[in-house]
Amino acid sequence: MSEPWLSADDIANHLGVTKDTVYAWISDKAMPAHKVGRLWKFQASEVDAWVRGGGAAVAGEAGPPD
Repeated sequence: MSEPWLSADDIANHLGVTKDTVYAWISDKAMPAHKVGRLWKFQASEVDAWVRGGGAAVAGEAGPPD
């Protein structure tokens, strides 16, 4: 069974951020998103991998402790 596509609201809730933050990450931090018509759609597994890889990290922010 394939993974469902999520809306910007859904992915914002999934990550615990605002929808504005999601749109900023798409344009500024290359968040994985797919444009379908006028709407952005997301796969939670792609976004989770992007977050784990440091894609949402703030510049100068320390990583996890060793």
